[in-house]
Amino acid sequence: MKFQKETNIGSAVHGKWYGDACGAAFAMELIGERWTLLVIRELMLGGRRFSDIRASLPGLSAKTLTERLETLQGLGIVERAFLPPPVAAQVYQLTEWGRALEPVLQELGRWAVRSPLHDPGLPLTPVSLMLSMRTMLDPDRIGELELWIAFDVGEEHFAGRLRGRELAIHPAGNGVASPDLRFSAPSASDFLPVFYGKRSPEEAGGRLAVEGDPELVRRFLDLFALPPKCGA
Repeated sequence: MKFQKETNIGSAVHGKWYGDACGAAFAMELIGERWTLLVIRELMLGGRRFSDIRASLPGLSAKTLTERLETLQGLGIVERAFLPPPVAAQVYQLTEWGRALEPVLQELGRWAVRSPLHDPGLPLTPVSLMLSMRTMLDPDRIGELELWIAFDVGEEHFAGRLRGRELAIHPAGNGVASPDLRFSAPSASDFLPVFYGKRSPEEAGGRLAVEGDPELVRRFLDLFALPPKCGA
């Protein structure tokens, strides 16, 4: 039955909008429906419960989320898993093929923020913030710098490991003990003026609390930069 369902979904998707063999056209048929990319984005750092995804995307109805998850499962992009006791909860997570979409999201993000129409004042989810850091990091500036970083965004906590040419980020449950640096704020948007606007936490209104050696904080923040606006 599962194979039959997946086969039906696959045959219904390919060519449904464009009738075009171009891979980019087919990609849009796979992930171009409204909300689909944002659901994928919210799963990019690990499996999440249905209720957690809905809480992160308040404009998305339960009915639409159910439909998108069912379609993504049928396409082989998302799968269900069960967390072990004491949690014992069902979560949705990306398959290996689904996780391969992160570079696609990164390139889309770098491209889109160059538009003068991009509005950074709109709401931002904690996962989206973490992914933006991975996207806007300049690996050539890292050098020999190695750090453990805690990111506390409202009630959500993430652990970052800066090493080599990348920043690995994972959900951290109840938080991270004894990191080299800690950044804490009520919302994801509170990080933006400091990380990308290059304002001090005080200049940005004091909503982002920073802990750690000031020189390490400076070096870490210097790793992030937005691409120039188009036409600039």
